[in-house]
Amino acid sequence: MKVAIISINQPSFNASLKLSSFMSDFDVDIYAKEGFSSSEHRVINYQKLDDIMGLAWQKYDVIIAILAIGAVVRKIAPFLKDKSSDPAVLVIDLALSKIVPLLSGHLGGANELANLLARRLQASVFISTATDQTNTLAFDMVAKKRGWRIENIKCLAKISNNLLNKKAVKVATYESIFDSLPKKDNLELIDFDSVDDNSVVISPFGNFENLTLRPKIYIGIGCNQGTTKEEIEEAFAEFIENYKISKDDIALFASFEAKSSELGLLEFVESLGKDIKFFKKEDINSLEMEFSSSASKKFFGIKGVAEPSAILASQYKELVIKKVALHKKITLAGAI
Repeated sequence: MKVAIISINQPSFNASLKLSSFMSDFDVDIYAKEGFSSSEHRVINYQKLDDIMGLAWQKYDVIIAILAIGAVVRKIAPFLKDKSSDPAVLVIDLALSKIVPLLSGHLGGANELANLLARRLQASVFISTATDQTNTLAFDMVAKKRGWRIENIKCLAKISNNLLNKKAVKVATYESIFDSLPKKDNLELIDFDSVDDNSVVISPFGNFENLTLRPKIYIGIGCNQGTTKEEIEEAFAEFIENYKISKDDIALFASFEAKSSELGLLEFVESLGKDIKFFKKEDINSLEMEFSSSASKKFFGIKGVAEPSAILASQYKELVIKKVALHKKITLAGAI
């Protein structure tokens, strides 16, 4: 994580040096007025704050300012864009005893970093985020911790306010994911067909206008012997288009070990920059669930290829896309 610590005078520069020593596990640059330097820390000199703030906004994940909060607000105002992309901004006093996460508390990690620094510095933290203060479920933090993409984040405020006001919020997702959510007192599991304005969607596929969290999907794949990379690419393109799946949300491909020597399959997966895991016959047949009928039972004595492989590779062990047969050569399925 790249961090810029911004000082403006001798006292704040001294505080910056001390703070940097507590952040040796971060990639830290200290910004200081011309004339200040250090043999132990990386210092970048500047003349005016306006000369560096735009660059810092683009270059760093975190900006820590050791100067007046009002000055920080005025200097960052022209660069504010979106909570999903703005860097974390923290303000710390000269004594390093008080920390205010000013911007991007959740997705930018300002609140989390503030708490970490507070422990290291034995400082106090003022976090204004209501969900943090009331220990209320924050869907953006769920997504961040689990590595899920977020869509339509503009809808987050309404959902968070409803939870803060103890109103019910509907969640369209799968039982395995719903059961894994913390603080479910005001959450109601619904079908995807029942989504309304007061709903959150958690699914790796489909188009929604609601706050949508995209968990990782695991793709099980089977193919006939000798199927080419180009044939798999064509089938896969059709598959993800039909289900509106983003390639970014695919965590892993999976298949039966007999397919591990299929050159076309291996080349296809490599071309996407993904990995594939192959499962043994006993792994597949150990699954105590019913799968779509498959020719693999006749040829290999297994319950299937695409569906059980997807389940075995997945995190929550729930099949969300049943086997799809394409071009009479390729089968695809999805699990979460």
